[in-house]
Amino acid sequence: MLVNHEQYRTIWPNFEHAQPCVEIIDQTKLPHVFEVASLTTLAQMIVAIKTMQVRGAPLIGAAAAYGIALSTLDSCADRHLQQSAEQLIASRPTAVNLRWAVQRMLSALLRLPDAQRQSAAWAEAALICDEDVQLNQAIGKHGLTLIHAQHQQKARTINILTHCNAGWLATVDFGTALAPIYAAHNAGIHVHVWVGETRPRNQGASLTAWELGQHGVPHTVISDNAGGHLMQQGQVDMVIVGADRVTAAGDVCNKIGTYLKALAAFDSVALGHHVPFYAAVPSPTIDWNIEDGVKSIEIEERDAEELSWMSGKLSDGTIASVNILPHGTQVANPAFDVTPARLVTGIITERGVFTPQQLRTMQR
Repeated sequence: MLVNHEQYRTIWPNFEHAQPCVEIIDQTKLPHVFEVASLTTLAQMIVAIKTMQVRGAPLIGAAAAYGIALSTLDSCADRHLQQSAEQLIASRPTAVNLRWAVQRMLSALLRLPDAQRQSAAWAEAALICDEDVQLNQAIGKHGLTLIHAQHQQKARTINILTHCNAGWLATVDFGTALAPIYAAHNAGIHVHVWVGETRPRNQGASLTAWELGQHGVPHTVISDNAGGHLMQQGQVDMVIVGADRVTAAGDVCNKIGTYLKALAAFDSVALGHHVPFYAAVPSPTIDWNIEDGVKSIEIEERDAEELSWMSGKLSDGTIASVNILPHGTQVANPAFDVTPARLVTGIITERGVFTPQQLRTMQR
C-alpha cells in the first residue's frame, strides 16, 4: 500500500548489513511521525509485539515468524528455538495467528539439520508474509462483491463503519476489513468510511484514518459511541471489522467495543435499517479448536496507562502525553471482546463469504 505515494509493506527483512535485521513501520509513532525501526534480536521483536509497534493479528503472526528467524542468529538448537517460541507466544495471548505462525516455524525448522535452519527460517518467514498478502487480496475480492451489490441496489455512496484498524497496517499488506474497501475504491465505487476512534489506543483515529487518507479513500472519524446513533439514522450501510480470533462456531473476538457495534447493527433491523455485520479474516485467524469464544478465549488485560494517558501533537508540533484521570483512579483495560455468532451476518475469508453456520465447511 501507499505512504506518500511510495509502496510499503509493514514488515520486511534487510540483508544489506553485516547481520540480518527485520525492519518494521513503528506504529506507535503514527499518525504524526512515519518511522522505520530495525530489529536485530528476538528480544527486540518481543518488545515490538508487546508495545504494539507491530499490531493486528496477521502482522503479529508475521512478526513472530521473523522473531524465530532472528533467534536463529544466536542458536539453531532445538531447545533454544523452543524457548524462543514460548517467549513469543507469551507476548500477546489473544490473537491466534501468533501461535499459528510460531508453530509453523518450529514444524519447518525442527525437522532440518541445525546447519540448514537459519536460512530456512528466513525463507519460511518470508513465505508466511507473502501468503498473508495473497490471503488479504482474496478477502478484498470477496468483500468487494458485497459492497458492489449494495452499490447496485442503492445507486449512491456506500457508507461503511469499521472499528479499530484492520487495514494494511494490521497485516503485511492490503488489510482484512479494509481490503474490500480499497478494492471498491480502486474499482471506482463510491465508498465512505465511518472510522470509530477506538479508545483507549485510538487505532481507528490514528491508524485507520491515516492509511485511508494515504490511499485517498473518503472517511470521517467518529467517537466510539456514535456508531449506534448513525445506524439509527440510516447512515450506515454495513459494518466490516477485522478479528484477532474467530471460533469454529463463528464467534468473533476483536478489539474492545466491537460487540457494541454488532449489537447496534443487529437492532437496526427493528428500526427498518438492515445493517449487516461482517468480520473479514484470513483462515489462520480461525481457531478450529474453540467453539464458545466468550468462555474459551483469553482476553488480554493491558496496562492501565493506556487508558489514563493520551498522546497527541501540541500546537507547537511537539508530541506529548497527558494524564486524563483523577489521581488514584482505578482502571480496567480489557483489550478485546467477543461478538457472539448470532450477531454476525458473515465471515469474509480468502475462500469466500460464510455465515457462522457455514464456517466449518472451510475445513473440508
